[in-house]
Amino acid sequence: MSFNNYRILITGGAGFIGSNFIRYLFQKLNFSGIIVNLDCLTYAGNLANLEDIASTYHNRHYFFEYGDICDRQNVESIFKKYEINTVIHFAAESHVDRSILGPQEFIRTNVQGTFILLDVAKTIWSKNNNKPVNDDIFRFHHISTDEVYGSLGSTGYFYETTPYNPRSPYSASKAASDHLACAYYHTYNLPITISNCSNNYGPYQFPEKLIPLMILNMLEGKPLPVYGDGQNIRDWLYVEDHCSAVWKIITQGKIGETYNIGGENEWTNINLVQRLCEIVSSKTGKDEAYYKRLITFVKDRPGHDKRYAINCDKIKSELGWQQSVTFDEGLSKTVDWYLHNTQWVENVKSGEYTKWLEKNYIHR
Repeated sequence: MSFNNYRILITGGAGFIGSNFIRYLFQKLNFSGIIVNLDCLTYAGNLANLEDIASTYHNRHYFFEYGDICDRQNVESIFKKYEINTVIHFAAESHVDRSILGPQEFIRTNVQGTFILLDVAKTIWSKNNNKPVNDDIFRFHHISTDEVYGSLGSTGYFYETTPYNPRSPYSASKAASDHLACAYYHTYNLPITISNCSNNYGPYQFPEKLIPLMILNMLEGKPLPVYGDGQNIRDWLYVEDHCSAVWKIITQGKIGETYNIGGENEWTNINLVQRLCEIVSSKTGKDEAYYKRLITFVKDRPGHDKRYAINCDKIKSELGWQQSVTFDEGLSKTVDWYLHNTQWVENVKSGEYTKWLEKNYIHR
């Protein structure tokens, strides 16, 4: 399908990965089709992430729709209004700590919301063709996480064939949504693909996540909280590399297949925080020992998986994807972004953005 024939519904497009993906299409690939960004603008959805995109492409190639993926009537109207032929489903409640404190919203958004999107796509696409969905025209791509696989020991990797073993309400809700997507492929022939990615980092990430939290706490002289002994290991993926992988799957991936997307970049949490201290020090001129003294070990969270590591040979060999950003390059770019976007950070942390949302969207 050529660029100008894509009519893409991107759910959660105002969030961290979704907004970076929209930027990637317009700024890196000169996308000329239609993008509809459906977002209910919860605490982590920020329209400021896409201000320049909206001003440049609004009502030509880019459209924003405020709404909840659990609102079936609204989802159906968007499919019909824009004649959607591709869905890229980023929208999700995604913070493990929040899922431990309040799992209900994770089940609602990640499971029920995914079901509604799948069912609307199946219903409308089948009806429009008056026959089984044509996978040359339509595609539904579901974004998931490596956390559905559970926890690894000191060796081994997650493969696409690794049995699911989720350990938190968040990962359990994502595992359920993955299984729903697979069920709609096998039962209804809905043309789905799935990707399971490792930890993303980069610009526009909400400050509750590890890397931006550490950067911003350093700049404010606040403690740098590290769970347990800091030896938990994660694989880190620069967000733009994730975006390029998703587009590879959309355009070249095989229907019904799952693709793991990893950074092949394993770091213990404590080593990552120490490396961030060194990078922030080099950019601010403040002694790195000052930042490292801020490191504080805190009580481990319940069900904290020991290690995640993704094998992504499949997407490399079948689709020709490759990471393009080294970890040091990505961390440096990320630190620079937070240093140069202090107003964005202030608006998010101060509550000013929330006030704007309530005035313009939430209570309208």
